Amino acid sequence: MTLDVSTLLIGACFLLIAGGSLVYIFYLPDRIYLGPEKTRASYLRERKDVVYENLRDLNFEYKAGKVPDADYLSLKASLQDEAATLLAEIARLESIASLTPRKTRS
Repeated sequence: MTLDVSTLLIGACFLLIAGGSLVYIFYLPDRIYLGPEKTRASYLRERKDVVYENLRDLNFEYKAGKVPDADYLSLKASLQDEAATLLAEIARLESIASLTPRKTRS
């Protein structure tokens, strides 16, 4: 059984495409940029923004008549409690950060 040139060429192309695909999928560069490092304070600030947005949405839905009074009051109280907890934790972290000396660049 002899292989002609076109069969060998198709096989070589297939191997080249398969090899290139595997390299593309599994190759990890030396340095991967993962974005800015998240701190506890930045996470809490993002969460605070989400809670405030939820409060705004809840007020809008209530004024539009989509949320009953009892549900509105309970949801509003829970969101306000969560916001107060987040603000207290942010304040605590900021006070700790202001007390610790910062490293200076040399």
